[in-house]
Amino acid sequence: MEYKDYYQIIDVPRDATQDDIKRAYRKLARKYHPDVSKEPEAETRFKEIGEAYEVLKDPEKRAAYDRLGTRWQSGQEFHPPPGWDQGYEFHGGGFSQAASQFSSFFESLFGGNQQNRRYRDQDLNLRGEDSHVKILIALEDSFQGGVRSLTLQHTERGPDGRPLIKERTLNVRIPKGIQQGQHIRLAGQGSPGAGGGKAGDLYLEIVFKPHSLFKVEGKDIFLELPVAPWEAALGASIPVPTPAGTVDLKIPAGSRSGQKLRLKERGIPASTPGDLYVVLQIVLPAADTEQARSLYREMEQKLAFNPRAKMGS
Repeated sequence: MEYKDYYQIIDVPRDATQDDIKRAYRKLARKYHPDVSKEPEAETRFKEIGEAYEVLKDPEKRAAYDRLGTRWQSGQEFHPPPGWDQGYEFHGGGFSQAASQFSSFFESLFGGNQQNRRYRDQDLNLRGEDSHVKILIALEDSFQGGVRSLTLQHTERGPDGRPLIKERTLNVRIPKGIQQGQHIRLAGQGSPGAGGGKAGDLYLEIVFKPHSLFKVEGKDIFLELPVAPWEAALGASIPVPTPAGTVDLKIPAGSRSGQKLRLKERGIPASTPGDLYVVLQIVLPAADTEQARSLYREMEQKLAFNPRAKMGS
């Protein structure tokens, strides 16, 4: 996927005002409109211009795009940096109908964060828009639950029309057993309503912080456990970390590297708990001393072992 420099596409500097962006878009849209333009690849350019304007005209989307920084070059291979949008509020929808024709770059940044509807009523007493934000929590928070203080970022339009990033802190109750991808709804914490209408709601999408030991798939948790060759060959009882504390795990004699051992209901503590899978990884001792090399040579001589026997060699 290629990075798109929306400022370059519309031919404005990064500090351009909203009025500057609007004028540049209208000029280019007239020049490349496929119904009237004689320019080569007019239709492609027209779509690129429309996509760039879809982002830069909106202070919220523009501020989110600006967070990617300036180190990217147009056409450069691009993948969104991990967590680039976490803790940042996106409000409901507002995309034009043409948004479905935009690039994979646009979709990767904004496609999953937007609610594709907007309140259109012209009456007073309008309910505010809902907001959506990804939040990072520790895996252990799902096991313990409790209240966490979260700092969220959102945008407000500045005097010159450029977006200003503001922060607010909320105390949020994390339910025990919550899973990655689930949402917490905070009623009335979205955008304010108009004409006395109620505020919208804030939806927090749960994302687990990367963990040094565990990987999460749905309600199940996976742990790679290093074991010595003799522990795998002879069997052993080994203390194993879990998000809820250490447990003793029996390693069966004759275990293989890559073998999975299941700890039932030691995964996410949902109404139907997940499981924890321990994946064995046999680790060989280093042959970095004469004693270690001597032991390896002794095994070579005394054990009738051929790891390639099934290959006929």
